[in-house]
Amino acid sequence: MIFAKVSATTLPVMAGVTLAMLSTAAVGAGQTAEAIDRRILPIRPASFDGKVASSVAASVPSFPARLTAPAGAPNIVLIMTDDVGFGVAGTFGGPVPTPNLDRVAERGLIYNRFHTTALCSPTRAALLTGRNHHAVGSGVVTDLATGYPGYNSIIPKSAATMAEVLRQNGYNTAMFGKHHNVPSWEETAAGPFDHWPTGLGFEYFYGFIGGSTNQWHPALVRGTNRISPPDGGKPDSILDRFLADDAIHWLHEQKASAPEKPFFLYYAPGTAHSPHQAPKQWIEKFKGQFNGGWDALRAQTVAKQMANGLIPSTTKVTPRPEGLPAWETLSDSDRQVAARMMEVYAGMVAYHDAQIGRMLDEIERMGRADNTLVIFVEGDNGTSPEGGIDGSTNSGATIVDRSREDTAWRLSQLDILGSEQSSGHFPVGWTWALNAPFPWMKGVSSHFGGTRNPMVVSWPDRIKQTGIRSQFHDITDIMPTVLEAAGVPAPTSVNGVPQQRVDGISFGYSFNDARAPDRRHTKYFELMGSRAIYHDGWLAGTTPQRLPWQSKVPPADVTKWPWELYKIDEDFAEANNLADRYPDKLKSLQRMWQVEAAKNNVFPLDDSTLSRLRKNPYRGEHSEFTYWGPDLQIPESSAPPLREKSFTIAADVEIPAGSVNGVLVASGGRFGGWSFYLKDGRPVAVHAASQQPRDQFRLEAPQTLPTGPAHIGYSFTFDPVKSGRPGGVLSISVNGTEVARRHVDRIAGFDETQETFDIGFDTGSFVSNDYLANPHFTGSIRKIVIKTSDDRTR
Repeated sequence: MIFAKVSATTLPVMAGVTLAMLSTAAVGAGQTAEAIDRRILPIRPASFDGKVASSVAASVPSFPARLTAPAGAPNIVLIMTDDVGFGVAGTFGGPVPTPNLDRVAERGLIYNRFHTTALCSPTRAALLTGRNHHAVGSGVVTDLATGYPGYNSIIPKSAATMAEVLRQNGYNTAMFGKHHNVPSWEETAAGPFDHWPTGLGFEYFYGFIGGSTNQWHPALVRGTNRISPPDGGKPDSILDRFLADDAIHWLHEQKASAPEKPFFLYYAPGTAHSPHQAPKQWIEKFKGQFNGGWDALRAQTVAKQMANGLIPSTTKVTPRPEGLPAWETLSDSDRQVAARMMEVYAGMVAYHDAQIGRMLDEIERMGRADNTLVIFVEGDNGTSPEGGIDGSTNSGATIVDRSREDTAWRLSQLDILGSEQSSGHFPVGWTWALNAPFPWMKGVSSHFGGTRNPMVVSWPDRIKQTGIRSQFHDITDIMPTVLEAAGVPAPTSVNGVPQQRVDGISFGYSFNDARAPDRRHTKYFELMGSRAIYHDGWLAGTTPQRLPWQSKVPPADVTKWPWELYKIDEDFAEANNLADRYPDKLKSLQRMWQVEAAKNNVFPLDDSTLSRLRKNPYRGEHSEFTYWGPDLQIPESSAPPLREKSFTIAADVEIPAGSVNGVLVASGGRFGGWSFYLKDGRPVAVHAASQQPRDQFRLEAPQTLPTGPAHIGYSFTFDPVKSGRPGGVLSISVNGTEVARRHVDRIAGFDETQETFDIGFDTGSFVSNDYLANPHFTGSIRKIVIKTSDDRTR
């Protein structure tokens, strides 16, 4: 054992791992030490060790011993970034300097055969629980949950997270950043909060709930409360800095309050998921560096990876996928836009690395670095294709095929790409280049472009070697490794709930032995029909039947997809398909996949994507929503569904003397949304189908409202889809009389930045610039009733 000192009594509690079962509790006043069983949580309190007599004078007090972590237990810093593929970071041969990923690697180990699930929520659920993603209800992102055990997005209480286990073993626990594991119907202020970070073992949480957020206007949460960003309007008033600032403050508070207590800090910034945004000065650091294009960048990255020993020198790579254009075929204008979009992404990755560095600097300055285990996973999946072939300044519209951008528009936006006025994502050509040397990308779990991510590990007190580790490991293996390092067993029962099988295997055996044989022999993969299985050097996987940058699924029987076969011990980048040469081996692995799938709740297979987006199974036919006051923020999944529906808004308000302004109702934001407000006493309605001027539809009443009570009505009648461009008729009424009407030619698509539905103000990015100075309604809201009708025709 190379880990924390524990009792010699052991029990095999995780696949392939033997962990300490017993340890010694701290000694309280007047109490002798006694062995405690850490397998059942909460740990049973020690019996009273004093004496109770008829009087205090004849009695002996004895406070219960305070539970502590095992002796020598390290601090643990777990970092996982977002949508950063194998070939992004300079540490792994990529084009973006990452000096803080470098420094962790230089003090420890680089793992070049480490794997995720190819998508966000599944990877995060597997990371936190140590179980396969389908086994904990997380076979797909929470936004696409369906009512099957492997896909309902409900992490069961039988799969306690590492945070919960460490918390009940004497650690302080905190999480910062992205948490995409709350079922969509549990995102509101009404909870329940069992699947929020504070319900999963984290004593403190600061970050955002959901898949992404606007970096400049983040939908921040502290604990379970929605809060405003700490500042705005500065060149670096951006989420990545806010997270680092708060994490450093928490470290200061934790060590001021309990300096002897180890901490578990999980840092998941959400960078570099779209929208791609970063401080301007960081974007400018990369100006002109990507003018050579994605074909050249991929070749350069592979060459660096070989030169640095990150991949074998004999590695063969696959060609550019069919349907992805060569750089040389782009027009000069398209190249200019694409290069700038890549500069923005690089600036975003470099900036977040610097913020992580600030946190690591502080741990070092506080004298805590030597006994701190740092596990840094660069990316929760491969780099994302969600910008499409051309890239986008509004990635949410691109995801649902609603973008009307052309080269001229994108070219006009060059100077603001990465700013709060842009919600962009680069073209998929960069995606392919940044997953070098592997084929495919995020969303494809059958190939390493989707599932193989960089990981580096350091622990100065215990890891005495440096270099590369090539044992095959997986995201589920982090929890067992962390628990073993802490000297804590995987519990058999937590809070009265028997625990299910832990699927992960500790990779601690490799810390000081580069030649240690693999302990992981088998691993299955599956995501939206894309599937694979690894076993002892072989990998069999399905051939993608849909280009990952296309949201529409072609009609095909998902159970009959063709399979490929690779001997990855000899073919590092999956370039030599051996399916025809070894059909019996392929069949054997396919049978093995079926067994693993049945064991882990993978069935039924489903290759659909956006057709299951944000369907709240508990809302039923609810079509009327009533609000009794201002300053309400409601997640979109539980708010009135205003997209592609007819609806009415009835607002009973009190108009004060003088001019009245501000928002009554806002849904979405600058890049797609509705806002209903007053401007200089006049009711106004605005629909932003996108941020483009031609997609702004504004309607204003001709008269100001008199002082006193008023009934303001807004109505939208949805039109049938015509030429793929849904629209409708918008009207405004005052005290029952219609006063204005117009046609809205286009409706916004998917908003990926988690903008909330707001009453009495507009949070995040504003739908309209009319209330930039103050979005709050300056009158009084007595009641707002919204009614929707289910007349979608798409």
